[in-house]
Parts: sequence; structure tokens; C-alpha cells
Amino acid sequence: MEEPRDASAPAVEPPSSAAAAAVPAAAPERATWRRHVALFGVVAALIAVDLWSKSAVFGALDPVLNPDAAVEYGTSERNHPRIPVLGEWLGFMLNLNYGAAFGQGSGSQGILVGGRILAALFLAFLIVRTPKGQPVQLAALVLVLAGALGNLYDNLYFEPHPGLPGFLEGRSYGPVRDFIDVYFAPWDWHFWTFNVADSCISVGAVLLIAAGLFGGAARSAPA
Repeated sequence: MEEPRDASAPAVEPPSSAAAAAVPAAAPERATWRRHVALFGVVAALIAVDLWSKSAVFGALDPVLNPDAAVEYGTSERNHPRIPVLGEWLGFMLNLNYGAAFGQGSGSQGILVGGRILAALFLAFLIVRTPKGQPVQLAALVLVLAGALGNLYDNLYFEPHPGLPGFLEGRSYGPVRDFIDVYFAPWDWHFWTFNVADSCISVGAVLLIAAGLFGGAARSAPA
């Protein structure tokens, strides 16, 4: 027979959902050094593509070295040498950018270069510290870091000659080499020239925004 239950004893209740939620979640799994090597290898590969493309296009379209290599698009006030790649809407055109995006801040090169160095160090730190399970954020950080270092190389090591379009004298740091030109014929308007590094930064920024908007919901979803 079942023994009588002591009425004075406290009833044992099943654990509530609130108590279960109070249990701390497991810490995110840290990445291994193999992942760091792979990611920084991708950064190095993207930098190599950026620097190679700059060197190849500038070497081919340099008006001093190859005066007949490029055609003049002629309808713009800038009138830089330009060669079509995909019709008139996409081409290669030489331009030297002493500032940041869209040529802003060209008079504060020291601040821009210092900011790029600090940003590169911070991005590298974030790549190492990002735990597993966040591929979108990692891809974004890798792209932005590669783009920042590709343009930083030009600031520190590229020395332009006076024959290049946009050359300015008396600058402490070199300009960034831009060459990709998008042309909108109906308005006779050229988008600001850019390069592979700028493309990496732009795509990475979009991915970072997407990770910030949608990544939190994914991480907080119930198991």
C-alpha cells in the first residue's frame, strides 16, 4: 500500500520555465588558430588582387608610359584618359585620391592615414575575438580589413609622378589609386572612381549592417 503523505512536508514542484531560463548559457566556442590563419590568408589574397589590379591598370593606361593606350571620354570636365571595358557604362580610368571616400578630407591626410591604421588594428582584433557561428560578421570584417589595408598601402608606399591625372605636389602621403569608372550616359555623369579595395569595404559594410539587423534575432532564437 502507498504510505500516507506528510501534509507538513513541502510539495515538490517541477522546475519552471523561469528557473530553466535562469541557468546561464554555455559560453560561445572560441575559434582555433587554424581559423585565424585561414581568415588572414583570405585578407592577404584580397590585398594581392587589389594591388595587382591597381598596378596593371595604371601601368597600361599611364599617359606618360603609354600615351596612346587610352581614349578620352571627352564629354566630362575631368577629361581623364579612359578605356571602355563593357560598352560605355563601365571602363577603366586613372584617378588619384588623396582623401577618403569620394575624395573628402584630402587636406587632412595625416588624420586619415592614422585612422586607417587604427581601424585595421581594431578589425584584426575583432576577427580574432569573434566566436564561431558568425560567418556573416566574419566575412564582413575580412572584407573591410582587406580594403583598408589595400588603400593604406597606397598611402604609405605609392609614389605618383606628375604626369598622372590628379597629381598634387607637397603631400606627405601617397594617394589611393582608383580606376574603375561607371558612366551613366543619359545624364553624362561618371560615378566616383573606385578600386577593388573600395569594393571590399562597401560589401563588407553592407554585410555588417545585415549582421547587426538580423544576427541578433538568430542568436536569440530558442534552441
